[in-house]
Amino acid sequence: MSFAGEQAGVLTEEGAVILDPDGDLVAGIPFCPPEGDAGTGMVATNSVKQRTGNISAGTSVFAMIVLEDDLSKVYPEIDMVTTPCGNAVAMVHANNCSSEINAWVKIFREFLDAAGIEMDTGQLYETLFTESLKGDWDTGGLLSYGYLSGENITHIPEGRPLLVRTPNSNFSLANLMRVNLYTAFGALQMGMKILTEKEQVKVDQIFGHGGIFKTEGVAQQILASAINIPVSVMETAGEGGAWGIALLADYLSFAERGMVLEDYLEQKVFANEKIISRQPVADETAGFEVFAKHYKDGLPIELAAIENFKG
Repeated sequence: MSFAGEQAGVLTEEGAVILDPDGDLVAGIPFCPPEGDAGTGMVATNSVKQRTGNISAGTSVFAMIVLEDDLSKVYPEIDMVTTPCGNAVAMVHANNCSSEINAWVKIFREFLDAAGIEMDTGQLYETLFTESLKGDWDTGGLLSYGYLSGENITHIPEGRPLLVRTPNSNFSLANLMRVNLYTAFGALQMGMKILTEKEQVKVDQIFGHGGIFKTEGVAQQILASAINIPVSVMETAGEGGAWGIALLADYLSFAERGMVLEDYLEQKVFANEKIISRQPVADETAGFEVFAKHYKDGLPIELAAIENFKG
């Protein structure tokens, strides 16, 4: 096994020709050890120190928390991985996150097109996300499951996206968008509670990255309140694994000079990075807990939909 900063081979003459027949690449270029999305996400968010973490949100969502101590036992909801330097990391992974939000945005896109109203997609997302800020803290009694696939944390075997409400729910555009943002982090919150409540894991800083955070202060604020931990987002929040592995490749030359990965990231990459932080809001945290109870209590509805609606 190779760790960050160690050379994992060099580009051969044969490999250079395969990758670049024009000859711009030359033999001898060093390779860094390969990393998956987990490791590159930690690097891309400067989250490789103990008591730090990152949450990557896209089609799926996962939290990576760098641990000070081992967990007391094995949890089916928690995967154990390591930082690129080999430190223990607890991973909470949920299969579903933003896909149902995208589906609703597509519906509003179709309405705008049908009405002959011009609005680019980026502005549409920002408008709808911003509207969610006007919603009730507890989503007005709406319940949503954005399950396009099964969910391990909630033990749901396959997907049935659902929107459920009672006759007296406050069914508004703001609450519709708020409940879709809440449910994007619903399963993740359940997994995070295992770490923060059962295992008393301490987290000083969490960075969010992924497209869901592009509208400033919306999904980031909801996530902070949902997990009751401050969440920071950098200007590079939309960047992901490709950038992370590029940083690990660049780190090779600094490692040769004795610089550890944490110092390289802080001093050479993120020293002047603009960071926006959001603290949990007590009313929103309480509202999310109301939603979370509905989310857990309503799981039999999801199971009934799987059993009775085959499509």
